[in-house]
Amino acid sequence: MLQIQTPPSHLYDEMLRSDGTSRAHYTPFWQWLNQTDTKQIQQKREEADLLFHRVGITFNVYGDEEGAERLIPFDNVPRIIPASEWAMLDRGIRQRVSALNAFLHDIYHEQRILKAGIIPAAQVLANEQYQPCMQGITLHRRIYAHITGVDLIRNNNGDYYVLEDNLRTPSGVSYMLENRKMMMRLYPELFSRQRIAPVERYPSLLLQTLKESSPVENPCVVVLTPGRFNSAYFEHSFLAQQMGVELVENADLFVKDGAVFMRTTSGPQKIDVIYRRIDDAYLDPLAFRPDSMLGVPGLLSVYRAGGVVLANAVGTGVADDKSIYPYVPEMVRFYLDEEPILNNVPTWQCRKADELSHVLANLDELVVKEVHGAGGYGMLIGPCATKAEIAAFAERIKQRPDNYIAQPTLSLSTCPTFVESGVAPRHIDLRPFVLTGKEIRLVPGGLTRVALSEGSLVVNSSQGGGTKDTWVLEESSC
Repeated sequence: MLQIQTPPSHLYDEMLRSDGTSRAHYTPFWQWLNQTDTKQIQQKREEADLLFHRVGITFNVYGDEEGAERLIPFDNVPRIIPASEWAMLDRGIRQRVSALNAFLHDIYHEQRILKAGIIPAAQVLANEQYQPCMQGITLHRRIYAHITGVDLIRNNNGDYYVLEDNLRTPSGVSYMLENRKMMMRLYPELFSRQRIAPVERYPSLLLQTLKESSPVENPCVVVLTPGRFNSAYFEHSFLAQQMGVELVENADLFVKDGAVFMRTTSGPQKIDVIYRRIDDAYLDPLAFRPDSMLGVPGLLSVYRAGGVVLANAVGTGVADDKSIYPYVPEMVRFYLDEEPILNNVPTWQCRKADELSHVLANLDELVVKEVHGAGGYGMLIGPCATKAEIAAFAERIKQRPDNYIAQPTLSLSTCPTFVESGVAPRHIDLRPFVLTGKEIRLVPGGLTRVALSEGSLVVNSSQGGGTKDTWVLEESSC
C-alpha cells in the first residue's frame, strides 16, 4: 500500500489536517489515493516522463556545464483549491494587476504617486528598469502589462500572501497547460469525481488579449523568441503553435517606412503586435545594448510612434522590481481607492539605514533577495545557510544595500507529493497568469511549483523544483 506521511503540525498542508484527516475539498481525491498502491503511481509517473520527453517539454539551465536540456519534474498529486478560496484570490489578483498597470501609466506620465510622496521618486526614476524613452508615450488602452504572473504563497496559518509580481516576460504557463493534459490522460477517473474548472482556453484568451492591445482591426500577431537556446524556448514555440501565429526571431523581422515587417516566402508582411519574450535591453541594438544579437534595429522608434505593439510594454520591469514591491498595497489605495485584498509579505528595504541594521543583525532568520534577481538566484535563506555563507552575504549587502530586500522566512504551505518513500509533504507556491486587454481575464488556477527536496523552500525549476497540476473546483463540487 501507498505510504502517506502526515504533515508536521506547525505547517499548513493543502490536503491534510495535523491529525491526518483530509480537508473537505480533497476528500474525493483522498479516498482515491488510499485505494491506490505505490506501483501504480510510479508507473503513471514514468509514463508522464516519457510523454513529456516526446513532446519536448524541457528547459535549459544557464551556466550548466553540460548544457543539457532538462525535464521539469512533474508530480502527479494535484494541488486542489476550493471555489470560495479561488473567488477571493481572483478578486485580489485582478485588483493588484489593475493597480500595477495604473502605476506604470502614471510614472511615465503625470507621476502623481511620486509627487504625493508615496513612493520616493529616486526609487523609480533611478531604477535600472525605468525607461525614460517611454516618458509621455500613451499606449492603447493604457495597458503596460498584458501578461502578468503573480506569485502567491501561504503561511502556516493558511493565509495567502503575494510573494512577487512578474511583469516582464513571465513564464510557466505552458507547463500549467501540459500538466492538465497529462493528468486528464493519466487519471480520467479523477475528473469524474469532481467538477474541475478548465484551463484549456488560455491560448485563445491570450490571442484575444494580444489582438485587443492594438487599435488595428484584425492585427497580425507574432511571438518573438531569443531562439532555441533560451531556457523557455519550449514555451515560446508552444504558445505560438497554440495561438496559430508565427514564432519569429530577430532575423525574421525588419523595420521599414515606420513599420515592422516579417519576411515570408510570399514577401514582407506587416506586423501589428509582438508578444516579445526578450528583455528590454536586448530588443533594439540602436536604442539599448548595441551588442545585442537578439533585437530588431529600429524597433523602438516604430513602437514609440505607435506603429507596433509590444507585449509586455517596454519599461514594465520597474513595477516588478523587488524594491518597488513593498509599495504595491499603497498603489491599490492610491489608484483604486480600495483596501488591498491580498497582502504583501513583510519586507525590509536595505537601502533604509534602520532597516539595514535590522537585516544585518538577523540574517540567520531572514530570506534576502537581490532587487533585480529571479529564478532563485542571488538570494540567501538564512535558516538554511552556514555561518560562513551568512558572513559573506553580509559583506555583499554592506557594499550595495540598495540592491537587497529582506523578508521573514515563511514556512510556505505544503502539498502531498510523490517521493521515493511514498507520499510526503513538500513546500509549494502558485503562479496564476493574468491577461489584461479590454478586460482582465484569468483561467482558474495557475502553475503550482513544488520544492522536491525535503524541507526546501526553493521551488524554482532552475533550482531543482517541480510542478503540479492545479485544480480549482467549480461551485457545485464544494
